[in-house]
Amino acid sequence: MKYLIFIYLISFSLSAQIRGVVKDSISGEPIPFVNIWVENETVGTTSEADGSFFLEASKEKNIVISVLGYERKTLKGSEISVVQLKPMAYDLREVVILNKKQSKQIEIGDIKNAIFQSFDNGPKIEAKFFPYQSSYSKTKFIKEVTIFTDSRIEEATIKLHFYSVDENGYPGEELLTKDYVVTLKKGVIKHRFNISQFDLVFPEKGMFVAYEKLLIESNKTGTKYQPYVLYNYVERDFFYTYAYGKWSKQSGNNLEKISVNEPSINLILTN
Repeated sequence: MKYLIFIYLISFSLSAQIRGVVKDSISGEPIPFVNIWVENETVGTTSEADGSFFLEASKEKNIVISVLGYERKTLKGSEISVVQLKPMAYDLREVVILNKKQSKQIEIGDIKNAIFQSFDNGPKIEAKFFPYQSSYSKTKFIKEVTIFTDSRIEEATIKLHFYSVDENGYPGEELLTKDYVVTLKKGVIKHRFNISQFDLVFPEKGMFVAYEKLLIESNKTGTKYQPYVLYNYVERDFFYTYAYGKWSKQSGNNLEKISVNEPSINLILTN
């Protein structure tokens, strides 16, 4: 009987549920859609709109809490209750008068004769690389981002990310200082979001655009989360995925291209 009790306690400890709420350390306001995961493991979740979350993990594990605009924090599961995140300080950008005409535009990233497929599982963030071309100097401003999704609910929520390219060719710093959260309509739709208010200029080293699936109750249908993002089956030199704190690069052997499913994301540039 003692052995049975001991085994039960171990099993209970391994499957313990960590509950908490994430708040701004200055304002005290809850922080929604925070990325939370077990350090060095593929177990994670997202905080709800009110900052609350629960995670199926041992309280002895290290838990990482991270969201754009705030300093990352790592805590023991047993220490988590109210998690206070400190806002990051950003240098104020110089005021630049941008001569936007928007008299012409081009769409980049489109795949001709693509076969679209939808996926529910996989890494929480997947990125598509957009290389720079000299012709973009004539339409250097990013006006819109599009994403093709198949949603089974009326209002699904995801984040969109825009990354510079670091010295190793990986996704680097985020080009926005705050999360860009969008709402998607039900059905198979190519959504268009106007981001011209951010005054983003297409970087000469290229850029990555990514989507982040939010594991929140309002996105949940049964055991799955909405929306399903549509993918193109393409050949690429490399492909980047982000899971639980780090980017990984998939590439072919001996400089061969690899066949990958790439998220159906496009950019619309203007002058």
